[in-house]
Amino acid sequence: MTNTAASVPYHIGIIMDGNGRWASARGLPRSMGHKKGAEVVKEIVQTSANMGIKALTLFGFSEENWARPQDEVSLLMLLAETYLKKELQNLHKENVRFQVIGNKEKLPKNLRQVIEDAEQTTLNNDRFFLNLALSYSGRLDIVDAVKRIISEGITVDMLTEDTLSSHLSLHDLPDPDLIIRTSGEQRISNFLLWQAAYSELYFSPAMWPDFDKKELETALQSYQQRQRRFGKI
Repeated sequence: MTNTAASVPYHIGIIMDGNGRWASARGLPRSMGHKKGAEVVKEIVQTSANMGIKALTLFGFSEENWARPQDEVSLLMLLAETYLKKELQNLHKENVRFQVIGNKEKLPKNLRQVIEDAEQTTLNNDRFFLNLALSYSGRLDIVDAVKRIISEGITVDMLTEDTLSSHLSLHDLPDPDLIIRTSGEQRISNFLLWQAAYSELYFSPAMWPDFDKKELETALQSYQQRQRRFGKI
C-alpha cells in the first residue's frame, strides 16, 4: 500500500541556486544575481504561507561557500542582514517564526546580532516557520548532534534514531516533505542530509532569480503526483 502525497506539503526545503549564472547570462555582474535572488525570497515566503505550507527552509549559504571570493561573500552576508532588518516587523506581524541554522559563529558580528534579534522577536510565533541555512553543512549538523549527545552523557545503548534526530537542526519540525533545487542542478549539496532521508526531490530548471509562484506551483504539482512509500510496498 502506498501513501499519496498530501495536496500541500507541511515542510519544504529549497536550495536556492543559480544567481551567478542568471546574472552572467545577462551580461551582469554576479552581484546583481544575488540582489535579484534576495528579492525572490520575500515573494516565495509569502507565496508558501498563502498556499498553506507551514515550514520553509531556505539554503542560503553553505559551509563550503566561504571559499568564494571575499567580495561575493561580503555581499551575501550584507544581503542577509538587509533582508532581516527590512522584513523583521512584517514577519512578526504575520506570525512567522524565524531562525537560522548553521555555524553562526562564523557569520559577521553585525549579522549575528540581527539574527539574534529576529529569532527572539519571533520566538513564539506559530503561523509559519521560516528557516534560513547560513554557513550550513548537513554533515557538520550530524557531527554537532553527536557531540551534544556525548556531552550529555548519553551512552551507546541509549542511542536511537530519535535521539540523534532530537539533537539536529530543525529538531522541532517535521522533516521536509519536499526539497526543491533550482537552476537544473541535480544534487542536494550537503543540505539536510539526515532530515531529507525520505523527502521527495524536485529539480527546477529555473534559476533562483526566475523562481516565482508559477514555478513553485509546478513543483507542488509534481509532488502531488508522487506515491510516498517510506520503504514500504
